[in-house]
Amino acid sequence: MEPVTRADPVPPTGPGGPSSPPRPERSAVVDLDAVRANVRLIRRAAAPAKLMAVVKADAYGHGALPVARAVLEAGADALGVAHVGEALELRAAGVTAPLLAWLHTVDTDFRTAVARDIQLGVSGWELAPIAEAARELRTTAQVHLKIDTGLGRNGATEEQWPHLVRAAARAESEGLVRVVGVFTHLAVADEPARSETRLQLERFRIAVDTARAAGLRPVLRHAANSPGLFSAADLDRPEDMLLDMVRVGVSLYGLSPFRDRGPERLGLVPAMTLRSTVNAVKEVPAGQGVSYGLTYVTERPTTLALIPLGYADGVPRSGTGGPVRIQGRTYPEVGRVAMDQIVVDLGEPGLAAPEHGLLGAEAVLFGSGSNPSATEWAEAAGTINYEIVTRVSSRVPRAYVDRSADGGALPAAEEEPV
Repeated sequence: MEPVTRADPVPPTGPGGPSSPPRPERSAVVDLDAVRANVRLIRRAAAPAKLMAVVKADAYGHGALPVARAVLEAGADALGVAHVGEALELRAAGVTAPLLAWLHTVDTDFRTAVARDIQLGVSGWELAPIAEAARELRTTAQVHLKIDTGLGRNGATEEQWPHLVRAAARAESEGLVRVVGVFTHLAVADEPARSETRLQLERFRIAVDTARAAGLRPVLRHAANSPGLFSAADLDRPEDMLLDMVRVGVSLYGLSPFRDRGPERLGLVPAMTLRSTVNAVKEVPAGQGVSYGLTYVTERPTTLALIPLGYADGVPRSGTGGPVRIQGRTYPEVGRVAMDQIVVDLGEPGLAAPEHGLLGAEAVLFGSGSNPSATEWAEAAGTINYEIVTRVSSRVPRAYVDRSADGGALPAAEEEPV
């Protein structure tokens, strides 16, 4: 897994002496080379459409700034985030690529966003304050109009859409905005057999026609998310899904958006490994209860291993039974996940002796290759793999594998968390 650079400096002390820094007690190791490989695969699947790489929510927990730079290096055409605040942090760090933010409140700082050349999603009410910000700055704001084609979240309804495009056309005629894009979001693309996606795409086509009839000339139509991209080939006309740009999130990080297909079937490589070390090993008899509520009781004498990762680190409290890989074998987490630790039943007695080397052995909750997957933890917790990686908390330092960087290290500016 070397070389690794860490998001937080590590004191230069450890068992190997002053030049041998210790391993972090716990870390989320992010392989930026895997991210780049995923981007290249996604770009090939989307071609000739452009790629907007979604790095919202701190790049799904992977680190917004290092990931943003990696995806742009690998050929992404633009970046997408939910909130203007996320976009401003990237701009402050020197990211100059096209950048779209689409989820706003009445307190969103549209003026600074326009001044920093951030493109803004518009579902309706936002158009007026964005246009006013552009007027004050004597500039033109770049916007993407969003239509709700069936998801039922933000985006103008079909009834509101004609009014929005006419208002946008008026603002455009005044030089206050430039409508560079029109977009929507798919509700069930992760279930390709369902008919609603085709209906959403047809509604979107009609919405684009309405915008053009109002005099708008958007150059970017985008609807496809990760499942939309990877299921486009199943459509009679894949171009109806791919359009001018795809807006991809979870697949950048090597996770599959489908329940019935793992990342390897899509050619993706999971980028995050959540790991720690065994911090205690103990022999227990049959009948030993484990963790709060004593919901797990050992059936026979066995060895328990403690791992210092818990729900404060992002391990879901509901994830009882999630897999942990230690010394080449995968064991179940047993008992309730606690705030700071989990317990693994190693299945046999006598393993606490020093010659087994379990104290300090690496424990991996999820990663790539032979390691357990984020999807397995999602299944244990009754959720989705997106949530598993995104919820890894700031208490867990991020470390970066970046073999393409000079000497295997990131420049100092990239070591600072966003």
